[in-house]
Amino acid sequence: MVSLPLLVMTFGLLELAMVFLANVTLDNATYMAAREIRTGEFQTSGATAQSDFKTLVCSRMSWLSAQCPTALWVGVQTFSSFATLAAAPGPNPTTFNPVKNPPCFSPGQPTDIVLVNSYFEWNLFTPLLNNALENMGGGSGKRLLTSTTAFRNEPYNTNPPQGAGC
Repeated sequence: MVSLPLLVMTFGLLELAMVFLANVTLDNATYMAAREIRTGEFQTSGATAQSDFKTLVCSRMSWLSAQCPTALWVGVQTFSSFATLAAAPGPNPTTFNPVKNPPCFSPGQPTDIVLVNSYFEWNLFTPLLNNALENMGGGSGKRLLTSTTAFRNEPYNTNPPQGAGC
């Protein structure tokens, strides 16, 4: 009699720990990849596509890198001021559909205000907790993990000097 509630609590605790760990991993990967946009390294490296940035985030997802190509979406937007950035609506997990409405991708120029969003679709594994933890609706058994960082790009040189000749 005691074993069933104990198992449910144990698996529930493991599920919450995994969701938290996945979200921390996503936060770190997003922050580290966004730093390359902030410093201009991403823009001056010749990488300009959303897929390039997604690959950059995935390369920092360590233990989630196998799921990353199919479960991660990234969006990068530029804003004219921090006030307009603050007024921008966040994603609604129940209506989130990156196939129909792909996130924007504009890493900006030097001193632009940039918002970087990463979205990771996490599959829940404890059926009894799906109703409590899922946020993507429709009995999907999925939770949309999000990570966001906002910053002003540094005043980097858009034409970095080439190596010195001898």
